[in-house]
Amino acid sequence: MAYEFKLPDLGEGVAEGEIARWLVQVGQVIDEDDPLVEIQTDKTTVEIPSPAGGTVARILVPEGELVPVGTPLVVIGDGQATTAAPEAPSAERVKATPLVRRIAAELGVDVAQLAGTGPGGRITEEDVRRFSALSGGQTPGPGPERRVPLRGVRRAIAQHLSVSHREVPAVTVVEECDFTALAAARGERSYLPYLLQAVVAALKEFPELNATLDSEEIVFWERYDLGVAVQTDEGLVVPVLRAADEKTLGELEAEAQRLADGARAGTLQPEELKGSTFTVTSAGRLGGLFATPLVNHPEVGILGLHRIGPRPTVVDGEIVVREIGWLACTFDHRVVDGARASAFLLDVIGRLQRPE
Repeated sequence: MAYEFKLPDLGEGVAEGEIARWLVQVGQVIDEDDPLVEIQTDKTTVEIPSPAGGTVARILVPEGELVPVGTPLVVIGDGQATTAAPEAPSAERVKATPLVRRIAAELGVDVAQLAGTGPGGRITEEDVRRFSALSGGQTPGPGPERRVPLRGVRRAIAQHLSVSHREVPAVTVVEECDFTALAAARGERSYLPYLLQAVVAALKEFPELNATLDSEEIVFWERYDLGVAVQTDEGLVVPVLRAADEKTLGELEAEAQRLADGARAGTLQPEELKGSTFTVTSAGRLGGLFATPLVNHPEVGILGLHRIGPRPTVVDGEIVVREIGWLACTFDHRVVDGARASAFLLDVIGRLQRPE
């Protein structure tokens, strides 16, 4: 008896999912709970097990396609496997993961024109880069442009930032910080846990920044769940470091690393990606001299740490070389006044410049 498996309700308000990768092939015999398919949502990537055992008779939705909850995905039965009639290759039907499609789009390569060298004819990243290097990224096409669907994490980022830009009257204040003492004291530890610790302490002094705006109400949070921006292959993800005020420096560092690793691997749970009260972003050497981070709506503030390095500065009337970096705080001016945001930023900097 055939079993038609549909995209299940993944919870957390997720209404649709993208078929990131099939983990089975037509004709394969599988057991109940065997890995079946990877689904990418606007929050994370989840692996779904098979709800039944049998032979994979038909795969109804190709990789890379975005479908709503309830859409039939695959037919599992104990009879003979059947496949649909062959179709002409297209950008939506070729075997390539969302990551490979994104790389191809960035390089101007039409994946429909490539012959995959991966298992089952799958197009790999190496296939795309090799073609781009040999041809300059030029592939045949009817026009001078290419269009790639906005999907997965990138689509969620676009929607979220559109709301932030449209609704939030944002202002950014930038200050210089002397990291020389901290650079000497931190040893092998990164700057991030020190920054998180300083931010939590400052938020306790400036509670209007540890808040969210809910329609006509300002919600002042008495918890300190910090969003920590992480760059992944799929785009910027902001996992949440819970109860940051209750953790030591070592615990902050370990948890931030766990969340970053999970975000890049796509293994975080949906609940680990929501509910932050304030966001911190640190791009390290890629952070630029300074930038104006966008508020993570509905929060009212975000702090960005940018590139730290040796720069000339004046100390006691003398020009000396110190480890200098700039910090930027963007805030929602409907909730936070400029003077308070500036004082908050100076408070964070004071704590970083005087490490215990």
